[in-house]
Amino acid sequence: MRVKICGITKPEQGDAIARLGATALGFICVPTSPRYVTPAQIRAVVEQLSVDVDRIGVFANTTIEQICQIVTAARLNGVQLHGNESPEFCHQLRVVLPDVELIKALRVQTPKSVSGTNAYTSTVDTLLLDAYHPTQLGGTGKTLDWSTLQGYMPSRPWLLAGGLTPNNVLDALSQVQPSGIDLSSGVEVSPGDKDVDKVAQLFEKLGISSY
Repeated sequence: MRVKICGITKPEQGDAIARLGATALGFICVPTSPRYVTPAQIRAVVEQLSVDVDRIGVFANTTIEQICQIVTAARLNGVQLHGNESPEFCHQLRVVLPDVELIKALRVQTPKSVSGTNAYTSTVDTLLLDAYHPTQLGGTGKTLDWSTLQGYMPSRPWLLAGGLTPNNVLDALSQVQPSGIDLSSGVEVSPGDKDVDKVAQLFEKLGISSY
């Protein structure tokens, strides 16, 4: 199972989390977020990694030009779009970044929100379903109604996000069958400061061995 730990800000934590078994690290490239990191800060984390993991930049309503600049400067190999980006925008980004993984995050407010993911399956590599919050795009600690995702099987791999913790992850996975999971606030001391012990608990629950 793919496990993405999002909101990484500190090089030593990024490497420790990668060594514990994370397959992807997420970096918040949204300046208004308390977990925001500059391209230079991301690069500092990337250069200290001792194991190979995906490096995902999280953007929201950012221009294609800015995304491309940050991908290059920070040595990212994935882009997660967490704003109001349209399928057309995703297609345009795919054209200019053909070798970078594109993840489209969608916030699930109603069952209809789930059906809305179909519009993106032809333009992105991966979908991410997160809990809805009226003012925050992610990292809220809110869980979504997992029952709305029972039987959800899109034509693309998908990640489950939204309030996952070491304590509830197995309950979530007993109800839905995502390709992977994405955690942020559920393994933190405070925004951007990860609790490596909680991350270790997560992988222990999942039965994933560290490096």
